[in-house]
Amino acid sequence: MRILFCGDIVGRSGRQALHDHLASLRRQLDLDFVIVNGENAAHGFGITPAICEEFYGLGVDVITTGNHVWDQREIVAYIDSDPRLLRPLNYTPGTPGQGAAIYTTPKGRRVLVANVMCRLFMELLDDPFAAVESLMRQHRLGHTIDAVVIDVHGEATSEKMALGQSLDGRVSLVVGTHTHVPTADDQILPGGTAYQTDTGMCGDYDSVIGMRKQTAIARFRRKIVNDRLHPADGEATLCALFVETDDSTGLATRVEPVRLGGRLRRRLPRLLAAESPALVTAQRTP
Repeated sequence: MRILFCGDIVGRSGRQALHDHLASLRRQLDLDFVIVNGENAAHGFGITPAICEEFYGLGVDVITTGNHVWDQREIVAYIDSDPRLLRPLNYTPGTPGQGAAIYTTPKGRRVLVANVMCRLFMELLDDPFAAVESLMRQHRLGHTIDAVVIDVHGEATSEKMALGQSLDGRVSLVVGTHTHVPTADDQILPGGTAYQTDTGMCGDYDSVIGMRKQTAIARFRRKIVNDRLHPADGEATLCALFVETDDSTGLATRVEPVRLGGRLRRRLPRLLAAESPALVTAQRTP
């Protein structure tokens, strides 16, 4: 199975990058399943029902979130009606929405997607390790489920890595979100789980983690904050992670970063470069 996970989509610029690149990536990589983190999609803070529908129309299968999930008030009433929009699994019982669900691809493969939020330097939610362990006791990769993807939304690299290592061999992919900067540690762990500490954002990198740099700098230099943060609106880089899994075990056989457009150095999966040189050439054209 071929899966694409796109990092935090920040504002209009990030949504435009998804619009510009996802259809061609889905076709050229022959993707079976696409997940995006959408918690910053609505002007940098939260997501709206209309944006969810926009993403589904572009070919997104599931949307994960994080600490900004409730920033747009209409999501509280909406999230129970949308099974493809996930909030962190480790919110206390009774919180609207769901933190994990199973989805069936057009080819009949069953994909479990879960979204958990870390606790170091974040809100003190329930234990993410316990939440994931409880979930995985109900499913067995390669037997009851064909692929498992865990979005770990957190600040501390150590906490994300610990979660990844603790799940090695039992899930297909553990991928970090939240810090908006792509890490260089994409790998397949010894047990066969694909891992990256943070996939980065789909947003304008001429910024401070997606926000206009002048306002963000001023907030660090002054204690009195008057100006609201706004997303930078230059050309965004789409940052994503491509994972291919073994159909019999559900474990990863390939993991490669994807970066298209904007300011960051371009990265394409090797199979795409080999199979579609025309697309690579087109993407390099200013």
